[in-house]
Amino acid sequence: MNITKTQNGTALTIALEGRLDTTTAPELEKEMKDLLPAATELTMDFAKLEYISSAGLRVLLSAHKVMAPKGGMKVTNVNDIVREVFDVTGFIDILNIE
Repeated sequence: MNITKTQNGTALTIALEGRLDTTTAPELEKEMKDLLPAATELTMDFAKLEYISSAGLRVLLSAHKVMAPKGGMKVTNVNDIVREVFDVTGFIDILNIE
C-alpha cells in the first residue's frame, strides 16, 4: 500500500493506494499517530484504494475518534467494493463519506 500525505496548515489529506488489510494497517496506524495530533481536519482519499479489511476499519475508527472533537474526518472517492464493506459493517452510518 502507498500512503501519500498532504498537509495544508492543520488540514491533512491522506491518500491510500492498494490494499488496507492486516499487513498494511499497522503502517497507516503509525503514520496517523504521528500526524493526527497537529491536524484539525482529516480527509481520507480512497480513489486508489482497492480493498479494506477489518484491520483497516479499526484504524479508520481510531482516527475518527481522535478527529471527531477537533473538526472531523471525511472519506472521499470510495469505490463500490469499499462502500459495500462500509454498508455491511455499519461504517456507512459512522463515517462522513463523500
